[in-house]
Amino acid sequence: MVEKNLDFRSDTVTRPTPEMREAIYNAVVGDDVFGEDPTVNELEALAARMLGKEAGLFVTSGTQGNTVSVLAQTSRGDEIILERRSHIYLNEVGGLAVIGALMSRTVEGELGWIRPEDIRASVRGSNIHHARTSLVCVENTHNTAGGIPLTVEQMKADWEAAKEHDLGVHIDGARIFNAAVALGVEVNELAQYGDTVQFCLSKGLSAPVGSMVVGTEELIKKARKYRKMLGGGMRQAGIIAAPGIVALKRMVDRLADDHANAKLLTDGLGRIKGIKILYPVMTNMVYIDVSGLGWTGREWVEACAKLGWKSRGYTPVIRLVTHYGIEGEDIEAFLEGITDLVSRI
Repeated sequence: MVEKNLDFRSDTVTRPTPEMREAIYNAVVGDDVFGEDPTVNELEALAARMLGKEAGLFVTSGTQGNTVSVLAQTSRGDEIILERRSHIYLNEVGGLAVIGALMSRTVEGELGWIRPEDIRASVRGSNIHHARTSLVCVENTHNTAGGIPLTVEQMKADWEAAKEHDLGVHIDGARIFNAAVALGVEVNELAQYGDTVQFCLSKGLSAPVGSMVVGTEELIKKARKYRKMLGGGMRQAGIIAAPGIVALKRMVDRLADDHANAKLLTDGLGRIKGIKILYPVMTNMVYIDVSGLGWTGREWVEACAKLGWKSRGYTPVIRLVTHYGIEGEDIEAFLEGITDLVSRI
């Protein structure tokens, strides 16, 4: 029986499965900074193998994973190319500038995808006045573009454009398994077009904490040292790595349920006059605009709370995320309730 978790705020609110809790209890541990935690070592090897990379690194969060990946591929004063609404640029506390002393060159994407011609146009030439362009960051799925998965062809096109100029490529793949499931491809088909890839264990995969970075042995060695610098060197970390192993072995295929529930939610909300669906819904995210109801974001949150659901909205544009702990019957009950509330306006 899945523990109910009626919360649309994010897939970060997922709770560990019973199998994960058992794995935590039974985890064999050692000092990870010394490389002696067998459970962490197993997780890192598993992640690298699944994404087709040489090595892996267990980090505390997606933000830390992105940071160490970017640092491993750049030098202070470099410029990196990012989509203008990317998580790394907007939502990681300015770490690029504060920690990396890096310049950001932002590009308007097409549903989150940086067109290869825009990468080429953004690369700085050899000019003593300019910062050196060293890295392209790609986000898949792209959060603020509606959880859109970038296709293998899109990833390949960006990779080729970057390599024409000898640039590194980092994939912020916090939800790259959602992308793979939605596209019906193996995750390594997407990951092959990144020198480093970060993905989260603690979102749709439902582990309680942690993310992974995978890449070449050389880049992971650099990233590991930066992880230590940022205070991410962990000791008996096997107790939090163990549920990550369960996540990768047991929770990937079930992401399709979240995608189906997001489409069920979209179909129902789309029938309510005054609610506008903003993006194509392809994974576990639904973006809506409730201004047609005359509601603010706060009023949407209050309406959800009356139905026993958590949501968030600072503006009339609302992101709803489906995840483990929400089932189809829950979505149907929510739609019935919200339809009734709206009818009373």
